[in-house]
Amino acid sequence: MIERTTLAPVIRRAGEGEKLWFFGGGVFTWKLSSANEDIGLWEVDMVEGKWTPIHTHPVSESMWVLDGQIQYRVNDDEHELGAGDFVMVPAGVPHAFIVKSPKAKVLGIQQTCECEPFYRGASEPLEGSSCIVDFDRIAQSAQENGGIEIVGPPPF
Repeated sequence: MIERTTLAPVIRRAGEGEKLWFFGGGVFTWKLSSANEDIGLWEVDMVEGKWTPIHTHPVSESMWVLDGQIQYRVNDDEHELGAGDFVMVPAGVPHAFIVKSPKAKVLGIQQTCECEPFYRGASEPLEGSSCIVDFDRIAQSAQENGGIEIVGPPPF
């Protein structure tokens, strides 16, 4: 017989959640993490020009655009995404994006917390952060924690 732990419901109000500066650029507000459930859910506030290199994850990753414009590349196909648009990238599929509007807010979703150690290792508490972009810290966290493989430079 499998024993299951009963988890408590989680309610996060607008603006609530642990806030971290992600060294790839942007403020992550964690809505769900391994502390609450076996799903990763976070809001990311970003500014124009924030980009990612081409990368993959060992789990599917989804992004729901809440505000702004994102140019999203999956394999060799590019897509313009705006508020209300959604993309799901299966595990192992190369993808990248760049923010095209002055500001953007997205909801990031991963069905497991397998990549959470990468994100946390590539972040620091927002309070007191100098909010610098540091791709060496991204690479270090990827090497130490897994959760992402950088497979190419930004395609934009």
